[in-house]
Amino acid sequence: MSVQTPTKKLNAMSLANCRGATPIVGLTAYTAPMAAAMDQHVDFILVGDSLAMTIYGESSTVGVDLDTMIRHGRAVVRACRHACVVVEMPFGSYQASPEQVFHSAARILMETGCDAVKLGGGAEMAETAAFLVQRGIPVMGHIGLTPQSINTLGGFKTQGKDGAAVAKLVADRKAIDQAGCFSIVIESVMEAAARQVIDATGATTIGIGASRAWDGQILIIDDIIGLFVAFKPKLVKRCASVLSHIEAAIETVARGVRERKYPSGEYLFGAGR
Repeated sequence: MSVQTPTKKLNAMSLANCRGATPIVGLTAYTAPMAAAMDQHVDFILVGDSLAMTIYGESSTVGVDLDTMIRHGRAVVRACRHACVVVEMPFGSYQASPEQVFHSAARILMETGCDAVKLGGGAEMAETAAFLVQRGIPVMGHIGLTPQSINTLGGFKTQGKDGAAVAKLVADRKAIDQAGCFSIVIESVMEAAARQVIDATGATTIGIGASRAWDGQILIIDDIIGLFVAFKPKLVKRCASVLSHIEAAIETVARGVRERKYPSGEYLFGAGR
């Protein structure tokens, strides 16, 4: 896979077939302009429920609903010509029953045009994932720190710190593989534990704060570019400080207006300069 000279639109099977090949690059996007900016540089774009925090200022991902995910997913898909687009199923949209999960996933695919859906959970969600896969819906799994479960995990805590936790992660990985997920995200897991989970055969592994032995990496764009600064997880490498530039631009405009220097003639119609 090469993102330097893309020749075709990537999809779930493109990612599934890349185990052991060139590392897969994934980033989140929630808007059309951001998706367009990264489309030629990444292999997949995740419309993640992290938008609850990065876009809407909530304290966790639990509050976002299905309609919101579909709205943002549709915007991202419209801007993409190359990257595989995966839309996350929000909390409460897939846990109740097979009928609910299929209805939610079908809505996402039909109303956004995305390539796959993502859902969180290990062995307890394997049957749910399998229900979708068997009905033609590509599913990306997610184990380790699953943000939708922070109320039972006790917060955003690193996983895999003892033998029992590692055993559960391995069991979760195997269950998700058996469910037929084309890939699996492994988030915020201790290095030694992550390697045990990743080394298992099966679906393509996508890491986020979990070892360097994965097949690919997913990161939240707002963290990387310094647009979301409420807190900085250990796994984040800041590559830019966009928020400081935005604030400087706003300050410049505000000063110009207050000093009656903006708008000058060049920005008015029929006023000359």
